[in-house]
Amino acid sequence: MGRSPFTLAAAVTAALPGAEVTGARSLSADGDARFDSAVASLADGRELAIRVADDDDTARELAAEALALRALTDGARAMLPFRAPAYIGETRLGDARALVTELLPGFQIEAALVPAGRGAAESMGSSIAAVHGLPTSVVRGAGLATRSAEESRAELDRLIDTAAATGRVPARLTVRWRDAVADDELWRFESTVILGGVQATSFLFEDDPERGPEVVGLLGWHGLSVGDPALDLSWLSAAPDAAADVHASYARAVDRAPDSGLEVRARLLAELEFARWLVHGDSMRRPDIVDDAAALLEALAEGIRDDDLNLIDSRGVGVDSALDALDRVPQDAAAEIDTSMHTDAYNPEELWANTPDESDPAQTETASHDRLPSTRTETGRRPDESAHRAEMLNIETEDLSGVASLFAGTSGAAGAREDSHPLAPREDTDDDGEDSDEAQRAARAALQRWKSSSSE
Repeated sequence: MGRSPFTLAAAVTAALPGAEVTGARSLSADGDARFDSAVASLADGRELAIRVADDDDTARELAAEALALRALTDGARAMLPFRAPAYIGETRLGDARALVTELLPGFQIEAALVPAGRGAAESMGSSIAAVHGLPTSVVRGAGLATRSAEESRAELDRLIDTAAATGRVPARLTVRWRDAVADDELWRFESTVILGGVQATSFLFEDDPERGPEVVGLLGWHGLSVGDPALDLSWLSAAPDAAADVHASYARAVDRAPDSGLEVRARLLAELEFARWLVHGDSMRRPDIVDDAAALLEALAEGIRDDDLNLIDSRGVGVDSALDALDRVPQDAAAEIDTSMHTDAYNPEELWANTPDESDPAQTETASHDRLPSTRTETGRRPDESAHRAEMLNIETEDLSGVASLFAGTSGAAGAREDSHPLAPREDTDDDGEDSDEAQRAARAALQRWKSSSSE
């Protein structure tokens, strides 16, 4: 890694014979991206983005991105109210795969900063609905992955069992997740074309003088497939202010039967990213990753226990009030809005939401929650589970209405840009904890690389 922009720009002439490169500049923040990347300026006025991957995971992601962008025919692109990057070509720099695409204009907004109301939130919802409205033949014709509702459900069931087998998942989370998977009502949905994990930084905006920021481009197509539409809405756990408006705009724009379990599944999928991280660390025999994931899961379980569920009925049904439980993005570390022009961005340190100091009342908020569909239905696949729960927990299981607080600032597929700032890790005043903090930061950086490359 660490190739200069001019070295990367040389890939353009190999991918696009006859192109005359007149300039080059960096695309991603130095030292933070999973790719070497640059912008090449051509004599005809176009600007192209070049990304080069040096490991197998990122090479597979570039290959998937190339296949997806080629699958978006002119007819499919005409159905979208925004632009997707045009595929230009592929080549190799030494042994590394290189992908060249069109550079799209626009600015990005971090998840925690997406405002409620008209403008960005509503445009994001309708844009996701537009992707989900594409004909499935776009995906099937390109030989991309397809999953039915039952296949999506079975995949999560296996993930939960695998994570639980590590012995590091709090019992209340295992019960909560298994109840959700066992609830037949949640899994009566129609699979659609999905991006496989939209993030806030997947969207490119331009300001409209009357309507505010509107989506003009969408990035990160490597997970294009047919599957659960909730996967592209799970990032809303990171956007407590905008979540309700994004969901409402999506529901108005989508052209299919109502999906009553959509928001619950989206929240479940957000929680299960921590389980995926745990399983990843266990399979890689990385105790640092396992310990980090286990700590996050403990914090998630504790956050659910602390939610004030008595206030659920005071809010209207259908408002995703669980997402305003706590905005744990530190004020001094909140990323600024990026108003520069980029085609892609990688690896933001958004996933790590800091827990507020309980001694500081300014950081502690009380939230009310809406009633979401119950996830306590049993299917009989585990006949002894109810008795086991009672003996193990001696508590009632909860619905999925209280998960958002740990995900403020979450992201995955997109990432740090030249002028945006990742969330700072929580400071530890104990000098003895410095080594532990450093290990945590390394593990979390690894999670970002893994999460971005694994979303499909």
